[in-house]
Amino acid sequence: IVLPEGEDERVLQAAYLAVQNNVAKPIVLGNPQTIKDFFAKKGWSLDGIKVIEPEKSEHLEEYTNLLFELRKAKGMSLEEAQKTALNYNYFGTLMMKSGHADGMVSGANHSTADTVRPALQIIKSKNPNMGVSSFFIMVSNGTPFILSDCGLVIKPSEKELADIAVTAATSAIMFGIEPKVAMLSYSTKGSGKGEDVEKVKAATALALETLKTEPYNKLNIKIDGELQADAALDMTVASKKAPQSEVAGNARVLIVPDLNTGNISYKLLQRLGGCEAYGPVLQGLNAPINDLSRGALVEDILGTIAITAIQAQNK
Repeated sequence: IVLPEGEDERVLQAAYLAVQNNVAKPIVLGNPQTIKDFFAKKGWSLDGIKVIEPEKSEHLEEYTNLLFELRKAKGMSLEEAQKTALNYNYFGTLMMKSGHADGMVSGANHSTADTVRPALQIIKSKNPNMGVSSFFIMVSNGTPFILSDCGLVIKPSEKELADIAVTAATSAIMFGIEPKVAMLSYSTKGSGKGEDVEKVKAATALALETLKTEPYNKLNIKIDGELQADAALDMTVASKKAPQSEVAGNARVLIVPDLNTGNISYKLLQRLGGCEAYGPVLQGLNAPINDLSRGALVEDILGTIAITAIQAQNK
């Protein structure tokens, strides 16, 4: 797993812990001497960690040419490719494209756009008809839930919302979470009215149609909506508001209607509800690249490395 932010001590600590706990084999990008000095100061061994200085890499020309070939149709010149390949996020992504790495974790010192842009340009969407979205793994009292999309698609269309639901269900399966998907709204089965409710209803219908197709028809995914959060999670409430639902009261995958709702929700769950939050994890890419919060703790980075390793093994 490539870690492009080798200048950050949190990233270096997470890399060390990843090796100690057999989570993954970290590839750290940065100045070798600076990284060596940090480990020496800590009394730690660099065994199991590969350190690469992109500016001196034997593969730099190869990666530059690859980037040029991939982007020349979009107007990128060879000179621009040479410069861009030295951007550590692009360098790490090109390592993956070349088969020299299986995944990447970045964002401790970069914006989400800085991490996602090279992913979309180089790794690209696994299914061009569905696009890329994100999710958080929220852990409440030891039970994991998927919350999506909280980090990427700002205002999804009905089709995009349906795609997010189906993709999040497959992500849930990857992490051993039951794919019971609730399409969240301020309404449960017609209890509320409005344009936003109709959008969630329409997205639910589209998602159910997708579940009839390969490979989703073999995955035992259940999707229902529109559901309020209490109806999705509480069986007592569900028995009153949606008694016929196979999802209500037992949802483990929660689909929010837009990024505004998702971002607010995960932070409230984390800060007030005491949930552990891991993400945002990108889903729908050909290979896993994941973003970090710039306020990420060492354990957050380690958790994201582990998630990325699981995604890579299931690719």
